[in-house]
Amino acid sequence: MEHLIVNFIHIDMSTALQIVLLGFIGGVLSGFIGSGGAFFMTPGMMNLGVEGVIAVASNITHKFGKAMVGSHKHGEAGNVDKKLALYVLVSAVIGIQLAVFINSLLFKGGTGHGASKGAGANLYISLVFTLILSVVALSMLRDVLKNRGKGDDDSGPSRQIADALARLNLPPMIHFKVADVKVSLWILLLVGIATGYLAGTIGVGGFIGVPAMIYVFGVPTAVAAGTELYLAMFMGAYGALSYAFQGFVDIRLTMLMYLGSLVGIYLGVYGVKVVNERYIRMVTSLIILLCVISRAIAIPMYLRQLGLIDMDPGLDVYFNNISKFFLFASGISGTLLILINVVRSYRQRRKIQKSIRVVKSSSSKLSLGVE
Repeated sequence: MEHLIVNFIHIDMSTALQIVLLGFIGGVLSGFIGSGGAFFMTPGMMNLGVEGVIAVASNITHKFGKAMVGSHKHGEAGNVDKKLALYVLVSAVIGIQLAVFINSLLFKGGTGHGASKGAGANLYISLVFTLILSVVALSMLRDVLKNRGKGDDDSGPSRQIADALARLNLPPMIHFKVADVKVSLWILLLVGIATGYLAGTIGVGGFIGVPAMIYVFGVPTAVAAGTELYLAMFMGAYGALSYAFQGFVDIRLTMLMYLGSLVGIYLGVYGVKVVNERYIRMVTSLIILLCVISRAIAIPMYLRQLGLIDMDPGLDVYFNNISKFFLFASGISGTLLILINVVRSYRQRRKIQKSIRVVKSSSSKLSLGVE
């Protein structure tokens, strides 16, 4: 097998701090939104000069550790359907292998004379990222605006697709006890391939896996999130090994991201407990849209590097800086909104606890006086 020799990014103190910051913001968003945060960290690393395929490979390796911790917590709460996860995993492996093959192929060669090595993979990853996450963000935003003013009971996930597929009754139908649903094997295979392919291509699989389980399979939201994390643990491990054999995993990037994400995810999870669900979805959709805009701005740079458009090479730095500005603006503003709500909630809780202590103290004094 031909092994690739990849020149990884030079990491100085400034770059290291920016990667830790990416991990921290990604961790906060991950804990708050319930995804892996790859929609922020993958393009963020690319803006710092990391080749797209290396950013995806290092991030999917990072995702494995976080998914292992998250799935354990969900498992304790009874929110993991291991049987469902393993069925989806069978075809997800095919999707991951397809993604690794395409990314590796595009990284090895350019398209035509003078094409920069890696630009093909960078363009491909950016196009898939922009297309898929645009659909996800706009769909989320539409649902939030459509359900504005309705009560919480009216804004639950729709079962239209799940009910329609259930009526089709495509055998063999498989029953999943924890999720309490019956799903066609063929639907499971299709969703698994799509989830694995996107996880392997852009490092974002949960944005397809979780909605598919909820809207296509009819799985309860908590079980869908827990099962996806359990699935992501295996997908992350397989994807990491597949990319590592090709020489694309930079373990330094992975470790630096962990430094930030393990702190950030704790704050994000706390934020979920105290922030309105509709607000969470609104913030999520807006952050993803800004990340999409950031990646779209970088596309002309890769087209120029491939020789597909005639543009002054000196403009590359401007496209990259503007793309980087939009990305960090979305991540930092989103994180600040979350942290402000976390601090506000913490202060309110401290006031309530203090009031309770005062009332208890007064009650004790009165009871002693009566005696």
